[in-house]
Amino acid sequence: MKITDLLDPRSISLDAAPTSKSETLDKAVELMAASGKLSDVEAFRKQVYAREEESTTGIGEGIAIPHGKCDAVKKPGLAAMVIKNGVDFDSLDGEPVTLLFLIAAPNTKDNVHLDVLSKLSVLMMDENFSDSLRNASSVEDFLSIIDKADAEQAGIDERLAVDSGEEAADTNGENAAQAGGQEIQAQKAGAETEQTAGPKILAVTSCPTGIAHTYMAAEGLEKAARAKGWKIKVETRGSAGAKNVLTAQEIEAADCIIVAADAQVPMDRFDGKRVIECQVSDGISKAPELLDRAASGEVPVYHAASSGNSSPAKAASGGKSGSVGHQIYTQLMNGVSHMLPFVVGGGILIAIAFLIDGFSVDMNALPLDQRVNFGTITPLAAWFKNVGGVAFGFMLPILAGFIAMAIGDRPALAVGFVGGMIASQGNSGFLGALAAGFIAGYLILALRKACENLPEALEKIAPVLIYPVVGVLLIGLVMSFVVEPVMGAINMALNNGLSSMGGSSKLILGFVLAAMMAIDMGGPFNKAAYVFGTAAIASGNYDVMAAVMIGGMTPPCAIALATMLFKKKFTKEEREAGPTNFIMGLAFITEGAIPFAASDPVHVLPACIVGSGVAGAMSMLFNCTLMAPHGGIFVFPVMGNPLFYLLALVVGMAISTVLLGVLKKNVEASINHFF
Repeated sequence: MKITDLLDPRSISLDAAPTSKSETLDKAVELMAASGKLSDVEAFRKQVYAREEESTTGIGEGIAIPHGKCDAVKKPGLAAMVIKNGVDFDSLDGEPVTLLFLIAAPNTKDNVHLDVLSKLSVLMMDENFSDSLRNASSVEDFLSIIDKADAEQAGIDERLAVDSGEEAADTNGENAAQAGGQEIQAQKAGAETEQTAGPKILAVTSCPTGIAHTYMAAEGLEKAARAKGWKIKVETRGSAGAKNVLTAQEIEAADCIIVAADAQVPMDRFDGKRVIECQVSDGISKAPELLDRAASGEVPVYHAASSGNSSPAKAASGGKSGSVGHQIYTQLMNGVSHMLPFVVGGGILIAIAFLIDGFSVDMNALPLDQRVNFGTITPLAAWFKNVGGVAFGFMLPILAGFIAMAIGDRPALAVGFVGGMIASQGNSGFLGALAAGFIAGYLILALRKACENLPEALEKIAPVLIYPVVGVLLIGLVMSFVVEPVMGAINMALNNGLSSMGGSSKLILGFVLAAMMAIDMGGPFNKAAYVFGTAAIASGNYDVMAAVMIGGMTPPCAIALATMLFKKKFTKEEREAGPTNFIMGLAFITEGAIPFAASDPVHVLPACIVGSGVAGAMSMLFNCTLMAPHGGIFVFPVMGNPLFYLLALVVGMAISTVLLGVLKKNVEASINHFF
């Protein structure tokens, strides 16, 4: 398919002058609507904005390729804009965008937009081509330039046809587009058979979310190599799989390997080779510098045992991509995600133990000294309690270990485990384990730095001798003499504070924590409240987790109900997707509400926050308890006061639903206002 087959002259603007990114996207959507290829303009606009929230589609060099795939698209299409004065688009290289293509793709299996995107990415790397489009004198001239370049790159279609089956299997679409571009680039690299002078350099590029970033990085490296008269082979990796994979023979013969990646890359195969690790954006904007460094020979040798199996996005200096706050958040979530199975499994088994004793034993008939053994009185309950307790006991070591691993890779895992175990056996508890994880990770980074100048023989044994011995010793000292005294005091104060809270204080706490679950629905506020809830479980305060979970269940349930009661407030696509949120909400999956909140945060978020907060406060009021940190309605049998908990959920859901009906505008009115 030709690119111009998807371009309607009505969807091309050669004199656009937007002043902001949002205005640019709005104008592009208007151009697409003018071609008559959209059945629901507002729904498509929301999809384009939602995609942009994931990562910028400004790929650099003054080019942006935003896109949307949804049921609102009747036929695949393109819109194009030339922005003479440029506009700030949060591009990879920070430069203003002067040339933009918007892709509209129907929600079908043929994924025609993926082929078009790949073809556009190939053509856009040619500066002469993109400059010609910017200087086109008319729409007809613009189309003619594309047709001419398209014809000169006819081989692209053939290569795309080879991969069409694999790309169609990628239901996410965007990553498949990335994979399509990867395959094109891989074929280009493989087609170069002539021997050239210069160092033997290999590269790997990968980006998990950016549509064209993986491919653009590969193209950037190859372009820079051709300019130097060198040969390079680039392996491109995405969720659809690796393309142009580096062979063992090629790796063995290579002088240096460049890993430009913001995603997981298998690194063990590079053991003993000189490796540069950097962000994928460096492959686009700093390709010549990377090649010069690779050829210099002044690149450290990579050792798989010391570095683990692929840390994403390590900068050439050894740092990691993203802001400091984002790095800390990612490291924390690595620990929490690995910890959860132990908390869920252990917590539910312990709750079952209490349930068994609750049915088998009359608490009022038990002497006070035996009531403390509740959950272990009957043999069956005692067995469940023991197994659940074993699983629960791994919670803090796992948390600390995997936080540490996210920072210092595999050598930090053992050190983090030890720190977490010390915290679990001491007074610092959850807070101590958090501190242990971060301290252990950075201890290993410091040890690795200190061992850089060791003789080669000692360097090889560092991961199996120096790092674990010195690391465990140091974490033991730090935990015993710093973390335990400080964090232990804080932890005890928090626990005592929670235990001593009266009625009004607990109501406020329940409202705040539950409301936090609805603020960003899976983001930092949500995760902070959730982590606080799991920490409370570990401390024996089970009412806190109950309030947290009900705060996460309310938004999706309320949105599902609102789409059924207030149909004019939602698009056709939203109404169809709405009822599934009942299932997600009842299973404590808050993220189902995110698309609705993202499309109209000003009205949706306040409604959800208020309803969740009220539900959390009522949960506290009714003394509802929960030992399992997940499960939603499926853990109701092991919950304290489940009927009142259900009542709190219904009330919170009703409040949010009514507020959604009041606050949200009718879709038709919103569209008219938009235009």
